[in-house]
Amino acid sequence: MARFTLPRDLYHGKGALEALKTFEGKRAMICVGGGSMKRFGFLDRAEAYLKEAGMEVELYEGIEPDPSVETVMKGAAAMQKFQPDWIIAMGGGSPIDAAKAMWIKYEYPEVTFEDMCKVFGLPKLRRKARFCAIPSTSGTATEVTAFSIITDYSKGIKYPIADFEITPDVAIVDPDLAETMPQKLVAHTGMDAMTHAIEAYVSTANCDFTDPLALYAIKMIQNDLVDSYNGDMAKRDSMHNAQCLAGMAFSNALLGIVHSMAHKTGAAFADYGAHIIHGAANAMYLPKVIAFNAKDETAKKRYGVIADYMGLGGANDDEKVQRLIAYLRDMNDALRIPHGIQHYGADSYPTEQGFVPEDVFLKRLPEIAKNAIGDACTGSNPRQPSQEEMEKLLKCCYYDTEVDF
Repeated sequence: MARFTLPRDLYHGKGALEALKTFEGKRAMICVGGGSMKRFGFLDRAEAYLKEAGMEVELYEGIEPDPSVETVMKGAAAMQKFQPDWIIAMGGGSPIDAAKAMWIKYEYPEVTFEDMCKVFGLPKLRRKARFCAIPSTSGTATEVTAFSIITDYSKGIKYPIADFEITPDVAIVDPDLAETMPQKLVAHTGMDAMTHAIEAYVSTANCDFTDPLALYAIKMIQNDLVDSYNGDMAKRDSMHNAQCLAGMAFSNALLGIVHSMAHKTGAAFADYGAHIIHGAANAMYLPKVIAFNAKDETAKKRYGVIADYMGLGGANDDEKVQRLIAYLRDMNDALRIPHGIQHYGADSYPTEQGFVPEDVFLKRLPEIAKNAIGDACTGSNPRQPSQEEMEKLLKCCYYDTEVDF
């Protein structure tokens, strides 16, 4: 038996934020990040709509990118004090992911972060509050997913929390919010969405309910992402829907080792002054993982279907896989994303010498590979890598070399 779970309600289109006026409850806590929602007036509007609905509102502001375990615990303590019956998370993936984890701790104060990380092992939520997610970026799709990514900085590891209990009750997908994204964020979140859709389609947990969502999202992203990056606001609006469809697919079909590797490399070199931004990591690793997975016949056929759907041509599945890889690399070039960690600058742009020194990468490689294999996303990858294969694959992602194993 399989399960397909989405938010009960999804409000979409320009002005969808107004749906907050219809919410019923006594107290709402709005969780937001660094200030863009306030700067562009969306936070004030959300607060006004909730007050119009008769609710007392408290703000929890300043959730950082790649939120930490400590941030989750502080936010949960604020919730304990205020006792909201609605948690409204607004902004990019970080504040929404953090608010999901805070919600768990608010409902079950005795739960530890380790408990949260047990895959599909959470107790029933909604005893105290319901959850609404309002994304301002077009990539993570956390507004419709059963996932949250929290970073344990003491270990330099990003941990996925995975459970249908944290699928939001309501998603508000209003493209007005996405129009405020800076260009670099458009690139990274867009390639995150492309990775979600491709990994969901080839995942071992794919099904008839997820395949159409994944394929249609891929086609939309192919048509819209680069133009959105270059300032086309109609395409920006369309990308906001495309990433949400990709999220619906992967939340139910799961992901693969592109995400495992991105989770485990993202904060692994933070002591050298930067993170490998999640969407950029996915963009760099995706072509390599396609080459690796295509050694599995079922996966190769599915990549061929994706290439056909994108209109890439190719006489057989081997050719189609090569064309898909080439197309994705061209997209990275158009979005100013490097092809390997060696050329990934601290500002995320391509550079001759990236911020991760070769000797440091090689020293940490065995541990990163081990952690990637243990990641929650690895189980649904179509080809299961050994420790040796994962190390070789990560080396290909560092040096930008061919995957021939």
